Amino acid sequence: MIIKIGKYNFLLVLLLLVSCGTKKSIKNEPNKADFFIESIPKNRITDSLFFKGNNSLRKNQYGQWELTASGDPINLGNNIGDLTTELVQQQEEIFFNKIEELVPSKFSQRFLRKFLSWYTRKMYLYMNEEYKQEIFGISQYLSDKYDFIADNYQRSLYLHAAHDIGHAMQDLALVGCSSFAVWGDNTPDGNLVIARNFDFYLGDDFSKEKIITFINPEKGYKFMAVSWAGFVGVMSGMNNEGLTITINAGKSDLPLVAKNPISLVAREIIQYASNIEEAIAIAKEKEVFVSESILVGSAKDNKAVIIEISPEKFGVFEVANASKLICSNHFQSEAYQNDAKNKQHIEESHSKYRYDKMLELLNKAHKITPKIAVGILRNKKGLDNKNLGYGNEKALNQLIAHHGVVFLPHKKMVWVSANPYQMGEFVAFQLDSVFKNSNKKINTLSLPKYLIKKDPFIDSHEFKNYETYKLEKNIIQTAIDNNEKLDVNRLNNFKELNPYSWEVYYLVGLYYYQNKYYQAALNEFEASLLKEISTIPNKEKIENYIKKIKRKLNDS
Repeated sequence: MIIKIGKYNFLLVLLLLVSCGTKKSIKNEPNKADFFIESIPKNRITDSLFFKGNNSLRKNQYGQWELTASGDPINLGNNIGDLTTELVQQQEEIFFNKIEELVPSKFSQRFLRKFLSWYTRKMYLYMNEEYKQEIFGISQYLSDKYDFIADNYQRSLYLHAAHDIGHAMQDLALVGCSSFAVWGDNTPDGNLVIARNFDFYLGDDFSKEKIITFINPEKGYKFMAVSWAGFVGVMSGMNNEGLTITINAGKSDLPLVAKNPISLVAREIIQYASNIEEAIAIAKEKEVFVSESILVGSAKDNKAVIIEISPEKFGVFEVANASKLICSNHFQSEAYQNDAKNKQHIEESHSKYRYDKMLELLNKAHKITPKIAVGILRNKKGLDNKNLGYGNEKALNQLIAHHGVVFLPHKKMVWVSANPYQMGEFVAFQLDSVFKNSNKKINTLSLPKYLIKKDPFIDSHEFKNYETYKLEKNIIQTAIDNNEKLDVNRLNNFKELNPYSWEVYYLVGLYYYQNKYYQAALNEFEASLLKEISTIPNKEKIENYIKKIKRKLNDS
């Protein structure tokens, strides 16, 4: 998901009229009176192995950071922040550089800062005090480079709401996360297997230093999660009771005020729920500001359900007399059966297509093992094995994923993808083993014998072409935005890099259209229509260009 401002610029203007109500939130800090921050030095063993008391940080041979941390909320945050200081500051820089790239105008940036302050003014009222304290502990290790945006703690709150704010501001660039759960007749031993792709995208740099955290909190269950430095929420995780959680964005209206970030709702579930009933009870109490599907799997129940939560509605979807559950980016529960936005999203977006593709692959495989699940997550083809072009949003593997994960809850095992995307090695961890061995001076807490090998596609000519395609795509988009001239050979070479992609021909057509080469533009737009286009609005956009061009050619 790429954060943009787009059609909601009017909200920035609104800030000229509505500037009150932010001072209290800006000055708000969590209660620190009952806590004493422990003074424990960080001990560097090597460049990739660090200890701080019982807490540790290490980088394994696959480029993943493994973090173990414990303590009361503020000390937990302090331990995490101290161990990951460089990574926290690096992620913050990447994030704000991306915002600057998307909003280059200094004037708009100032308004954006005011907007964030106004929009998140009541968020602290909905957040669990425990997580505010943990965030405060981490925030003390942020750089002072971005103090002009807000103080460390307030910026940390912004970063924890980035998924939700980005989701809300664009309605939003729902690059689609895909997940599924199988059990019973669909697995070799009848036990639950869960897999997911997390397609939150802020550029390749943002995903490079992913962190696998293993947390032993003062209260609640021990758990693991996959995310990035400085982030205490949960996007994909499992606790030591064998309860798993993954989140998928749904269709949202723009809410008037930020409330509880969905990742912190997921965090509370993973920390305090041991079964599905407890997970539902926690989620039902929360007020959120975006729509989200929360897939919860449980070793105790040996099944999975989807909690569907939005600012207005709450539903739970579970399959009756079946042992296969699929989740993309539309809602399935009774609460949303007559929801107009959800219906429109199913009809117009790529969510239903990916749902059908997961169903197709699961039906073909039948008995799903972790290795087979990884193969499904990596699949780049469309229905009936159709070539979609690389990067198509209808693919399960859109070549943008922050991470892919597979859970085996009854064994408390998890496989996490190494870079790039979900195509590097899937590295295996077992929760009991991790917490038992976290104080050992070893290079990894993973279990090498359960490693799932990297996708051979990484070493292919096609993947190299795709990486070049991404660079060229940015150059061509910039040329279109700035009305710059490009050599025709460059445009032809661009098409050869990703020949099955509808977007390739669309961009070349857009370039020709802008430069008034109408017949050439028509040829490219018509070629684009022959490919698998990701959404109905994109298809309609191309068809409208074709109509305009034909009118121009007929008038000339």
